[in-house]
Amino acid sequence: MSSAPPVRRTDKLMSDEDARLFLARGHCARVATVGADGAPYVTPLLYVCLDGEILMHNSAAPGHFRANVDAAPRVCLVVDEPGEVFDYGRFECDVSIAHASVVVHGTIRIVDDRALKQRFCDALMAKYHGRDVGRPKGFYPRLDHITVYAVTPTRITGKETKLPAAADQWPARDGTKTPDAVAPAPAGE
Repeated sequence: MSSAPPVRRTDKLMSDEDARLFLARGHCARVATVGADGAPYVTPLLYVCLDGEILMHNSAAPGHFRANVDAAPRVCLVVDEPGEVFDYGRFECDVSIAHASVVVHGTIRIVDDRALKQRFCDALMAKYHGRDVGRPKGFYPRLDHITVYAVTPTRITGKETKLPAAADQWPARDGTKTPDAVAPAPAGE
């Protein structure tokens, strides 16, 4: 594992447990891979967390994502969730957004074990569909038409900005980062 730079905004760090819980309930992972030519590529994929790994799938047909995985097993993925935009100061640029994100560094491998592929599909259906509409459960006739990937995390970090209470937002509270700035007079005055 390579050394990583220290986290700059430690005031926004999630606990390890909160980061893992956020990751488990997240909706879409954007997975970054690197090709043999060194070019980065990002793919949005649905995923589930199983047995300490992050599992996702794509078509079994050869493509950009698979070529990159074959070229280099190191990946980075992000899962994020936007919240409300809020004002904190008197100027137009004094604005932020409540949000949370988790970044995972790790290695990726192709899952060949049919039973694990089956468990992945069961977990994926439970996470994203979750409804009983009378169709056969646990039957995946196209299991051989997908490639299941497993990411083994080597580092997980989560950050969040919580929505401040109304009393801590502008105009109730002026939290501008440039309190000595003076806005120019409107044109024509």
